Amino acid sequence: MRLHLKTTKSKELVPFNYQTFLTGALHKWIGKNKLHDDRLSLYSFSWLNGCEALKQGLSFENGAHFFISVHDQQLLKSIIQGVRENPEIAFGLIVNELIIQEDPIFEHKHKFAAASPIFIKRNIEGKEKHYEYQHDESSTLLTETLKNKLRKVNLDDAGVSVQFDLDYSNPRTKVIYYNKIGNKVNICPVIIKGTPEQILFAWNVGIGNSTGIGFGAIK
Repeated sequence: MRLHLKTTKSKELVPFNYQTFLTGALHKWIGKNKLHDDRLSLYSFSWLNGCEALKQGLSFENGAHFFISVHDQQLLKSIIQGVRENPEIAFGLIVNELIIQEDPIFEHKHKFAAASPIFIKRNIEGKEKHYEYQHDESSTLLTETLKNKLRKVNLDDAGVSVQFDLDYSNPRTKVIYYNKIGNKVNICPVIIKGTPEQILFAWNVGIGNSTGIGFGAIK
C-alpha cells in the first residue's frame, strides 16, 4: 500500500542533499525495528516534490509532498502512528495530511517512472561497482534484486523481469552523496513484466538497491 504525505511550508531552505534527513524521519516513524539493518528493504519512498530550486537550496513555500510504499500493512500502520506522534521531518517541514492509496490492479506489463533515482550496485572482487541504465548487466541485476525480495516473502519469482526503458528520450545518471559516499544513480523509467501480484509487489518495495534510504521508488 502507498501512503501519501503532505507537509507545511519550510521555515528555512532545505539543502539539495536532504536525503539523510528524510530517511531519518522515516526510520523515526518506523521505530525500533530490525528493518533498519535489513539488506533487502521491503519498502520504498519518493523524494520530496513541490520545491522551488534556489542557488542556496530548496524552498517549499506551498509545502512538500511525497509517498511511502510498503509491502506489509502492519508496517504501514506503524508508520502512520509514528507520523501522528511526531510529524516533524526537518527544516520546518511538518506532515499535516496523510492519504492512503489502495493497491492498484496491474496487468502483465507496466512502465513506471522513477520517483527517486534507481541505484544498482554489486561487490566485485572487494570493490563496489555501480551500474548505469545503458550497461548490459543492468536488467539482469534489477531482476535479480526483485526476485530476491519476492523470495524473501515467499512469493513466486518465476517469469518476472525488470529493464530500463531505453526508448526514453532523456535518461540520466548523476552522483548522489549519502553520508559522504557518492552513489551513481539512474533517472530513467523501468518496464516490469510478470504477474499482477509481482508487479504490485515491485510498485510497493521499489526497484534496485538501497530502497530503504530513498532510492528506487517508482510511480
